[in-house]
Amino acid sequence: MTIASHLAELRKKHESLSDMVAAAQRSPASDDLQIAEWKKQKLKLKEEIARLTEQEQQH
Repeated sequence: MTIASHLAELRKKHESLSDMVAAAQRSPASDDLQIAEWKKQKLKLKEEIARLTEQEQQH
């Protein structure tokens, strides 16, 4: 898998998590712990995307 395709997959996962968080926050019966976990996952993905983007630009 190339870095570009890996980045595309990570961005897709990040966007999916964003949608899940947004939907859960609109729901009155949302699980705050689950939302916090999704936000943590989003942050990890964002950091990985930034790291890979920087790595790709160096090559």
